[in-house]
Amino acid sequence: MKFNEYEYNRPDMNEIKAKYNELINNFELAATFEKQDDCLASINQINADFNTMESIAYVRHTVNTTDEFYDREIDFFDENKPLFEGLNNKYYKALTKATFRDQLEQKWGSQLFVLADLKLKTFKEEIVADLQNENKLVSEYKKLIASAKIEFEGKERNLSQLKPFFESKDRNQRKEAQKAYWSFFRENNDKIDDIYDKLVRIRTSIAEKLGYDNFTQLGYDRMERSDYGIAQVVNFRKQVNKYLTPLTVNLRDRQKKRIDVDKLYYYDTPFQFTTGNAKPHGDAAWMINNASRMYSQLSPETEEFFAMMQESGLMDLETKKGKAAGGYCINFSNYKTPFIFSNFNGTAGDVDVLTHEAGHAFQNYSSRNLGIEEYYWPTAEACEVHSMGMELLTWPWMDLFFEEEADKYKFTHMGSALSFIPYGSIIDEFQHEVYANPDWTPAERDKAFRKIERKYKPDIDYEDNDYLEKGSFWKKQGHLFFMPFYYIDYCLAQICALQFWKKYQEDKTGTWEDYMKLCQAGGSKPFTVLLDLANLESPFKDGCIKSVVDPISNWLDEIDDSNF
Repeated sequence: MKFNEYEYNRPDMNEIKAKYNELINNFELAATFEKQDDCLASINQINADFNTMESIAYVRHTVNTTDEFYDREIDFFDENKPLFEGLNNKYYKALTKATFRDQLEQKWGSQLFVLADLKLKTFKEEIVADLQNENKLVSEYKKLIASAKIEFEGKERNLSQLKPFFESKDRNQRKEAQKAYWSFFRENNDKIDDIYDKLVRIRTSIAEKLGYDNFTQLGYDRMERSDYGIAQVVNFRKQVNKYLTPLTVNLRDRQKKRIDVDKLYYYDTPFQFTTGNAKPHGDAAWMINNASRMYSQLSPETEEFFAMMQESGLMDLETKKGKAAGGYCINFSNYKTPFIFSNFNGTAGDVDVLTHEAGHAFQNYSSRNLGIEEYYWPTAEACEVHSMGMELLTWPWMDLFFEEEADKYKFTHMGSALSFIPYGSIIDEFQHEVYANPDWTPAERDKAFRKIERKYKPDIDYEDNDYLEKGSFWKKQGHLFFMPFYYIDYCLAQICALQFWKKYQEDKTGTWEDYMKLCQAGGSKPFTVLLDLANLESPFKDGCIKSVVDPISNWLDEIDDSNF
């Protein structure tokens, strides 16, 4: 079945509530393990039905944000998802007190019960209205970003369509494209500040109602972090600043010499080479065809997976009018399939997002038979190991996309992977400061962001852009709005993915087997246990970052980037 044939029906909340409550009652009264397990399976199916409908609505809405029908359906889920979570919360309460818990745990593993405990900590009926308002504000931000219509060089463009000009060989065009991009945020600054201010206050209020000191620990618990906490993340960021900040400053210094400028300004950083950045040598259809070749050669499992994605129409990759910004992967539980969404714009980022989201999708497809909703995806930082790992494990096939520019692409890709980690740390540290100081004014938030930004990117120069100089860069980072405390997950995962890269140089077969084990385990274990399963070192361990950075630094030093 193709995605366009997937049937959508708005969930009937009254019917769901009646069924759910009946099943919870039967679960609590079950006289045997088998009956209790049957109830668990039936509840799981209700969850799968609801989640499948929500995913279909979300994909069809983001593919065309002007579709009024699915716009209304997103409003429905914003309103009713918290009510559904309330039913889920009753199930988790019953699960943690199950008569046959030992047998259920033996069959399904302990992670289900760990997740149940975290869900119970993060929800009460009293916060339903707050959650509904939070959802509406998130949707308001997404719609605002998707609404961008910016005149540039005689044509109306959205934010994604401006980005290819960031890499222009013409320095003035690069600068003007960035000015046009940031003009949208400048013009909508008060709206963005207002949305974020309301989100911070609502989330702080939710935390207080749930008995937390502030939103930060609630944010961690929402992210289902059961095996590490704030102290480990703070220590991780210290290691990033010690070992990666100097390396990335050095990379930008090399870039300045490569592109022959006296000063590297913010609008220069996306432009890597005077010969132009490496770009895919074909259109979207050509890239998909080459991706099919790549995945057929990588492994039998990836060959089967990618063929299924193509045949079932489970990718929407090209940017177009009315389409939401960004890229993501989502799944449809009832069909046991994932979906990849992106906005191709003719840059190397198209290949990055294709391999990245394919990593997510491949993991979901690999763990599709684990049997319960909670295990189809792992926690977010583990999810990003699959995606970033796939970006690096597909390096041997980059010549299919970039031909003679493949080495140039790899050098840039590695530099971007390393440079991202300090940036992700900026976003994370900023969030910790924001939620520790929920009464800050917008100006105080901007000031705090700029201070943290200077810490991890001391060489950043915004020239005459006073909007960015005062600390507004964060307003483009959607994760701050719709998934607080998510962003450090990319940094943790990048360190793990770089371990895969290091190991792949020495043992391709063994490394792929470890990657497969990680994907097949899905969300059945917490983050650090999954790393053990895949023979990866925890990024929280002192010395881990240095052990990854040293060989990569040596690899970079061996490359004469002036030849690119």
